[in-house]
Amino acid sequence: MNSPDYEYKGLMAQAWDVLRGDTSGWADRFFYLKIIQKYGQPVLDIGCGTGRLLLDYLQQGIDIDGVDNSPEMLELCQHKAANLGLTAKIYEQYLEELDLPRKYRVILVPSSSLQLIIEPGSVNQAMKRLFDHLLPGGIIAASIMTLWKEGDSLQSEWEQSATREKDGVKFHRVSKSRYDPKTECEHTEDLYQMIVAGQVVKEESHRRSPATRSYQQSQAKILFEQAGLSNIQLYSEFTFEPVKTEDTLFVVTGQKSVNNSAYPKPA
Repeated sequence: MNSPDYEYKGLMAQAWDVLRGDTSGWADRFFYLKIIQKYGQPVLDIGCGTGRLLLDYLQQGIDIDGVDNSPEMLELCQHKAANLGLTAKIYEQYLEELDLPRKYRVILVPSSSLQLIIEPGSVNQAMKRLFDHLLPGGIIAASIMTLWKEGDSLQSEWEQSATREKDGVKFHRVSKSRYDPKTECEHTEDLYQMIVAGQVVKEESHRRSPATRSYQQSQAKILFEQAGLSNIQLYSEFTFEPVKTEDTLFVVTGQKSVNNSAYPKPA
């Protein structure tokens, strides 16, 4: 049987929350909340994963749905929701094929999720689907990273470990990445280990080639313009300050015109 083509699976999914640790103070939580407070509900969380933002906002009474292409991450999300006494409305879909029963005032694309779609044609299709799921006057907010700049190293390696509180199981991750300036894509190789009583009891290698597409600020703006969005803004990291030239992490927002409900047709 072929391995599923979604990225977040197996030991990677199991270790995800443990390795990230406490995310309650992450700046994007507060940034996106201000977007929601300004533009309204309902809200859609793209790439909701195990529910980092989704469950936090649900607890605050926000009308929010989630979508992800990993059934394993969504199962973890549902389990966490049940433990919190919440009902999470989540969908297992690919962004390029997004087809949900309602439209939204705010669509969030956090954690650079849009960059996991590699092919330009697929990214444009994903933007079309997002546009179609916006209510008139609604907004898309997406975090974007420029993965490499001239003078940076083309390769990197790092590792991390964390212990799951409930049972003392330790997870260890070794990550390697290689950036290709010609394709503007990053290739990744990750080793995940589950360690019990000092012994490795499970180990998985996860390779993605390519894994992530990089965007310059100008490229991200064009992507939103081509989707038919207006009032496009680029913000420095998770602030509402204008983006700076040197920023490699920024948020792009774009609105659907009240009078424009159809995705622009190709010229």
